[in-house]
Amino acid sequence: MKILHTSDWHIGKQLHKYDLADDLNLFFDWLIPYIKTEVIDVLLVSGDIFDQANPSQSAFKQYYDVLRQLVQLDCKLIITGGNHDSAAVLNAPKELLNAFDITVIGGATETLSELFVDVEKNGERLVVAAVPFLKDRDIRKSVAGETYATKIEQIKAGLQIYFSTINTHYQNHYSDGFFVVMGHLFVQGSSVSESERDIQIGNQAGVEASMFQGIPDYVALGHIHKPQAISEEEHIHYCGSPISLSFSEKEDEKQVNVITLKDNQLQRLEIVPIPKPRNLVAFEGSLEEVQQQMIRYDQETPLLSLAEIIVNEETESLERRQAFEAFVSEQPNARLQIVKSRLSFSTKIRGASDAFAVGTDVADVTPMQMFEKKLELQVELENTEELKAAFRDILQELNL
Repeated sequence: MKILHTSDWHIGKQLHKYDLADDLNLFFDWLIPYIKTEVIDVLLVSGDIFDQANPSQSAFKQYYDVLRQLVQLDCKLIITGGNHDSAAVLNAPKELLNAFDITVIGGATETLSELFVDVEKNGERLVVAAVPFLKDRDIRKSVAGETYATKIEQIKAGLQIYFSTINTHYQNHYSDGFFVVMGHLFVQGSSVSESERDIQIGNQAGVEASMFQGIPDYVALGHIHKPQAISEEEHIHYCGSPISLSFSEKEDEKQVNVITLKDNQLQRLEIVPIPKPRNLVAFEGSLEEVQQQMIRYDQETPLLSLAEIIVNEETESLERRQAFEAFVSEQPNARLQIVKSRLSFSTKIRGASDAFAVGTDVADVTPMQMFEKKLELQVELENTEELKAAFRDILQELNL
């Protein structure tokens, strides 16, 4: 039996207002033939199917288009919700999709047994605990007046208890199958990029890899976009996002993980690289230096390369600002599209630039970053960590 682990598709994602639908289409165009050619029996998608809790019509269309292609293959599909997903949105068509051998678990279920999927094929038995993103209310009870530190510890303890119970349920009911646990969370020791949204009061609530107790034969994680092994000995892996979702991921080699079973044992774990649809590139220096760097760029990719430019100048002037804006609007290289630009001066004016560099687009700043910058300017405030925690709770409830 062959199992393919992927995650964090983020259908509907825009990179600084630039639609990445074509990037995902190229990934799907590669994935479908790969599943068919390599005879993949089970496809695991560990959360963040969509980029927004309320996807656009075009995002829904892309989702159902790939599902339509997948149901034509002899491949069991298991999908879990992530912190970007709405459990209700993912679960809405689950009964219909189940008729096509697609299991969807958008959020925490009433009973643990509902999370378990038993797959028997080619004489092999696979047991999957399809654990979605667990919200605060799924793992603990909040108490009025509790401190920030107490909340962090309760979340960690709640996650540990939850996954321990998952292991116990497997041992009591499925002890003879190859055991895979899916999860969408931050595990301590993983390397993050700027595109991951804060999860459960930020990454301070991350759990240790030891939480899985060495019981699962493979842990298929989502949420972190950089592919990495948290524990090679215990087979705890983030496969990462299939496409680059931020400029901090521009050097990442994207991948899917393929697990081959024989006699209900892991025979081989293969890291399969995904063809790169486009380059994300960054240019930094004075305006003249950035202009020359962009003009010299000559790499060809299937899709137009996207550029981030950071221009640093000495003294602020209207002339420099106008020259910068003209340069950005000109898009001087046909192989590149500037989607993110920033102009900063060594001599700053007081005002908005105290919080963010001159030239920063408000669309490039997350609500959390804006709130943190506002707190920095309010030097008389105390208990800022508690305020940040409360603001994260609000963002999580609003799926922002």
